[in-house]
Amino acid sequence: MTDFTVVAQGLRFPEGPVAMPDGSVILVEIADGRITRCFPDGTRTTMASPGGGPNGLAMGPDGKLYCCNNGGFNYHEHPSGLLIPNGQADDYSGGRIERIDVETGAVEILYKDGDFGCVLRGPNDIVFDQHGGFWFTDHGKNRPRERDVTGIFYVKADGSHLEEVIFPSENPNGIGLSPDGNTLYAAETYTCRLMAFRITAPGKVDQTGGLGGAGIPLYRPAGYKFFDSLGVEECGNICVATIGESGISVISPAGELVEFVSTPDPFTTNICWGGADRKTAFVTLSGTGQLIAIPWARPGLKLAY
Repeated sequence: MTDFTVVAQGLRFPEGPVAMPDGSVILVEIADGRITRCFPDGTRTTMASPGGGPNGLAMGPDGKLYCCNNGGFNYHEHPSGLLIPNGQADDYSGGRIERIDVETGAVEILYKDGDFGCVLRGPNDIVFDQHGGFWFTDHGKNRPRERDVTGIFYVKADGSHLEEVIFPSENPNGIGLSPDGNTLYAAETYTCRLMAFRITAPGKVDQTGGLGGAGIPLYRPAGYKFFDSLGVEECGNICVATIGESGISVISPAGELVEFVSTPDPFTTNICWGGADRKTAFVTLSGTGQLIAIPWARPGLKLAY
């Protein structure tokens, strides 16, 4: 098992970590519909309460947080103590993209289902590019006998543009950009595939990737596993949270497994990097409600904002 330090515990399905300059980490607690700031001394504060299912977070060019809100899940409390998402919430409030003021906690809805003719079922994860726009995945929702068919979107942070660029995608989850900004990576949960898309212009990808549409499958592990969110290292490796095997799969841009960093929670869901050298990985262990810090062998990629 990888050496790690527990930064926070008792969280309600944490995800979407964002490392801040002061050493704190802002994350979502999906099951409680809130945004929480965790400090190095173990204290934490509620920063905002958007409700629904806040999921992916990213800092934008205006110093505000942008949040993918999936509208909420039902949950199952497993006898082992794990908290497990269990389909669309009975009080599902709709998919949306929110902007959150870090200082005041004010929440505004930037995009919602139906805007610009787009269907938003369960926005999941988010990454900004150097042009001030951002990509996000829509993971969709599961219901007793059906599952949404969803896609990958590009939007402008000022609320003026929302476009579904890639459709269909098999329940996309994690999303990230290569260091040069020319490749978009997306992790599909149920197929457990890491997909790569060639970016041709801001918000556009090569749509002739091959059989099945845009993009090419870069990597898929053997066995019964699922991919969740991801982060990218400075050297270009893609670090994908892997459910089932419990840890982070580190994959080269060529599609080779570099290493697997194990964790003690089967619902290991996301990763980001902090510290002066960006060699401290903050990883969300959602099933057990923990945020942990892992000394990382290579620095994480410096984000756009």
